[in-house]
Order: sequence, then C-alpha cells, then structure tokens
Amino acid sequence: MGFRFFRRMQIAPGVRLNFSKRGVSPSFGVRGARITLGRQGVRKTVGIPGTGLFYTQVAGKKGGRKRARRRQADVPPPPPEPQHKLDLGFFSRLFTPAGERAFVDGCRAYVAGNTKKAFSELRGATNLADGAFLAGFLALDAKKLDEAERHLREAASKHCSLDRHFDKYGLDVRLSLAVTPEVIAHVAPCKRGALLGLAEVYQLQGKIKEAIDGLKQIRRETPDDVVVNLSLAELVHEAAPNDRRLAKQIVKLAGNVQNDSPTHAALMLYKAKALRTLGLATAARDVLTAALRKKKDRDDELLRALRYERACVYEDLGQKARARREFEKLYAEAPGYEDVATRLGL
Repeated sequence: MGFRFFRRMQIAPGVRLNFSKRGVSPSFGVRGARITLGRQGVRKTVGIPGTGLFYTQVAGKKGGRKRARRRQADVPPPPPEPQHKLDLGFFSRLFTPAGERAFVDGCRAYVAGNTKKAFSELRGATNLADGAFLAGFLALDAKKLDEAERHLREAASKHCSLDRHFDKYGLDVRLSLAVTPEVIAHVAPCKRGALLGLAEVYQLQGKIKEAIDGLKQIRRETPDDVVVNLSLAELVHEAAPNDRRLAKQIVKLAGNVQNDSPTHAALMLYKAKALRTLGLATAARDVLTAALRKKKDRDDELLRALRYERACVYEDLGQKARARREFEKLYAEAPGYEDVATRLGL
C-alpha cells in the first residue's frame, strides 16, 4: 500500500470517503471495519484480506528513520505489528466487567484476523453500544440478518455511548458500507452509522418501508446528508422504478446536486432515472452529461451505469445512432452488462 498521498473527505458527520491517487480506497470484503491504531507519528497500514479490517500503526521518529534506511537499501520493510490497548493484564481482567472483557477479547480476535472468534466474543458484549455496533456489522457480513437487526437496533438506542469503548482502547473504527452497488461509504460508530447499517439490514430483509423510515429519521436531522439521500433514492427507485409520484420524490431529494464526489455522481444517476420516468429526457441527458464530466476517483461500474442510462435517454430523444455508439462501447468493455447485447441485436 502507498503512503505518499492520502486524503479523507468528510461529507457528513460520521460519514467519510477515502481517496488516494488510485481513486476511492478499496475495501477487502463486502463490509468490514477500518481500525486506525494510534494518533501521532508515521502511519503504517496493513489489511486483513477478506475481513475489511485495516491496521494503521503509528511509529515515532526513530521508526521513521529506520524505514528511510530500508528504502535506501531497497529492502521492503516487514509488515508492521499492530499496536493497541487491548492487552488486559491479570489484575485488570479481574476488575473489568464481563461485557467489557468480551468486547476487548472480540476486538483482539478481529485484529488477529479471527472473525469467527471475534463474532462469538462480541455477542457477549452487546450490552455496550460499541460491542453491539461491531457485532451488528459482523452479523450483517455473515448474512445473519435477524441478529444484525437486533444488535444494530441496540447500538442505535445507545447512540450517546457509541465510540466510548473504541476510544478507550485506542481504536478509531470506520466501517465500509455499500450504499449502492457502485458506491461504498465509511461510517463511524455513531447514531448515523448504526441507522445506515440498520437500513441495509432492512433492505436485505425486504423490509423496504422500515429501511426508508430509518433513513428519513437521519435525514430529518441532516437534510443535506448526500449518503442518506443517495440511499433513499436507491430504495425508492428499486421499490417502484416506474412510479411517477415516487420519481418526483427522488428529484426533490436530489435537489440541485453537483458532481462533487462519487456519491454525488451516483445521486445524479438516480435523479436522471427519475427525470426519465417523468418523461423529461432532455433534463435527464443534461444531468448525466454533467455527472460524466468528472471521471477521476469514479468507479468503473458507476461510470458504466451513467453511460448506459445516457444511451437509453438518447434513444428516448430519437438519437438512435448516438445511442448505438454508446451501447457498442459498453459492449466492447463489458459484453454482459445489463441488456446491452439485446439492444444491439446480438
């Protein structure tokens, strides 16, 4: 992993997108946790493949000089050993409540890459807001949806205590959550993070009304939260893609959205879909064209989705040749994408 450039953009309280020179930072696994260890010095990051867990170790000036000498000798440095405050001594364990011991043991197991043990331990720590939060996302990752719902509801009900124990043990947690198939956001342990996770659980359970109600609860507090607005737009569109009344809601949700990030671009995609449903093809084309002006930091799937939708709009506008050119380019890149082959008569 490179360390020459790293930027974190906060797009709402508790919601961040991570960028590097290669675009949005990847997540290993569908959903996982980003745990940053330490607060000062040089940062070294290692990920556990398949878990979504990253370590960031902070070393002092001495460590920095050692790494500089290794680079000069062209010898790759060994992976850093994660440092944390998760080692309870004998006497500390005696005076630590059972739920908190389970929380520490669960985090230690996750840091060691043993997600099965981590999940087992954290089930005994759900009396703590942070234990319920992490256990809920682990249950979500394991597709144990009823359990994930229970834990995340518990975390949301205790949102005032979220991040208290993570901070106590030197952990800065960010969870990767797929907001749409094209966009992944990183959420922190807070009320918003718990409710976003809960909305994902409800969506997978087919409880669309509950998912929408949860997102609306967040939106009442922060109406300009682009991640929540995108999540709502996706849910509403998937529930009834041809419903003109709901399409108007999506257009209102999106407002005058600008192409400031991948999340904003994805929201523009759903705004364009809604405008197309309302028969406003020219307006839909203009939104899509604006969304496609920026390609840096945009996922290939998101760009394909935008281009596919614009090609469909070209057809609606009677620009058949232009639409076919776009469909042919998409087919050359990804022959199995959507119904492109059928539209091309292949």
